[in-house]
Amino acid sequence: MDKFGLLGRKLGHSWSPQIHAMLADYDYKLYEVEPDDLAPFLAGTDLAGMNVTIPYKKDAAALCADLSPAARRIGSVNTLVRTSGGWYGDNTDYAGFLYLVQSSGVDVRGRKTLVFGTGGASLSVRAALEDMGAGPIVSVSRTGADNYQNLSRHADAAILVNTTPLGMYPDTGAAPVSVRDFPACAGVFDVVYNPQRTALLLEAEALGVPCAGGLGMLVAQARRSAEQFARRSIPDEAVRRIVRALSRQMSNIVLIGMPGCGKSTVGRALAAALDRPFIDADSEIEREAAMPIPAIFAAEGEEGFRRRETAVLARLGKGSGAVIATGGGCVTRPENYPLLHQNGLIVWLERALELLPSHGRPLSQREGPQALYAQRRDKYRAFADLTADNNGPLADTLKQITEAL
Repeated sequence: MDKFGLLGRKLGHSWSPQIHAMLADYDYKLYEVEPDDLAPFLAGTDLAGMNVTIPYKKDAAALCADLSPAARRIGSVNTLVRTSGGWYGDNTDYAGFLYLVQSSGVDVRGRKTLVFGTGGASLSVRAALEDMGAGPIVSVSRTGADNYQNLSRHADAAILVNTTPLGMYPDTGAAPVSVRDFPACAGVFDVVYNPQRTALLLEAEALGVPCAGGLGMLVAQARRSAEQFARRSIPDEAVRRIVRALSRQMSNIVLIGMPGCGKSTVGRALAAALDRPFIDADSEIEREAAMPIPAIFAAEGEEGFRRRETAVLARLGKGSGAVIATGGGCVTRPENYPLLHQNGLIVWLERALELLPSHGRPLSQREGPQALYAQRRDKYRAFADLTADNNGPLADTLKQITEAL
């Protein structure tokens, strides 16, 4: 069987082996190579093909015997295929971004477009945008004629594309610009795929602007590589299926609801059923504070507790693939929503008020469940992606959530 892989300097965790395993049947591994070893590696390896990532896309292009029209135009490669005459280089990021835009339903033709960043990804993005008829296209960088200090002259832009690492895990929450500064904005794209919703996409979503993250681009560019490796076509449906599967795998399942509604019980059972880690946010707060929650309230008041809670949710929300049980009052701080939503499906557990215990819950004891529910009901509804009834058997609650997934 022919062997393939991903070539880079520091690869860490990569989704590429998993994606390629779902696209085709061949051996695919990760290969970390130092800069001085790049040319000898390409000359001596027995691999039949490779994907190439940072920092070797341009260097690998220079070592190819032939380039695809896209790679020659862009000046870099992310796919190498062995031929009788040497390495053939292609740039499938171009195809990946084409898929991302076309699958979003956003029409970029004739629309002024801002591309943030001038690195390798931006070159592929610009080429794809040009071929889709977008324009004028303006590249924005920290220096140069079009920079972040004079963006007001491009306030009429309709399409925004982020090709920078801003907002990428673990430094989530950052964005190159505010969507609000572009009142004519009709579409936002971000090549970052972790988290699934960057700060830029969260803002676009809140404003009702169509938007899409980089996961679809990641899978679509891998599909184009896999077609060359396996020498057969792979349908769009395979891309959609893999995007759905990876999205489910990467997403946290975040449980919200009234104190005592069963978030921890449901969370532990759900995590066991789905083979995911379970994290209780309140337990994390107590661990970091080295005191129980009633003691935190007594020493720092509710405001002090909420600050600690937001800090913990900021850490947990940027992770992926976990089941997270939150405190009942996390919805009282709007800033907690993007922290939980960036990589999470938020589930509101509803339970009859007369079934809610109040022991060890300072606000439930002080306010009473009816008053608390009246204050928080609309906030739970605003945070939630779906609602699950938790008044019956635990198995029924789990079934509601897993079927929704």
